[in-house]
Amino acid sequence: MPRPHSSAADEMFNCIIALGSNLGDKAANIDKAIALLTDTGDVQLVDRSRNYATEPWGKTDQDWFINAAIAVTTKLAPKDLLARCKEIERRMGRVPTEKWGPRIIDLDLLVYGNVAMDDPVLMLPHPHIGARAFVLAPLMDIAPDLTIGGKTVRAMYDAIDTASVRPLA
Repeated sequence: MPRPHSSAADEMFNCIIALGSNLGDKAANIDKAIALLTDTGDVQLVDRSRNYATEPWGKTDQDWFINAAIAVTTKLAPKDLLARCKEIERRMGRVPTEKWGPRIIDLDLLVYGNVAMDDPVLMLPHPHIGARAFVLAPLMDIAPDLTIGGKTVRAMYDAIDTASVRPLA
């Protein structure tokens, strides 16, 4: 019997989300954000990196961050997944302050399947993946062979200084 035709809305997309926190109980903030992201069932956790202690980037006169990355599957459209991430940030108490400033939680949609998007609200893949050790180190745990912009995560990681990141137990 032939398989019924599925619409794009029925497809599951593999996505990668970066998480970071440098206020309060940083590791608990990351765990809570993951739980909130997946609690409705329309976003399923596939894999999770270790937590990494990382130096602040952009604005360096603040506490170190804990960063992680997760691989998820979802049927949510890219902007809907981004909206969910922003809603979780709001629910957890993130208040917009200065660019790259301290934050209780930060969720960044890095990759959404093979989607390439250049929109004022969302750029996919995230344009700064290859320049940020705090993103690449967690990605090495869950997707070292993922190709983004013609380069693997492993190649991007090997090409940058990673002295500012260290895995936590």
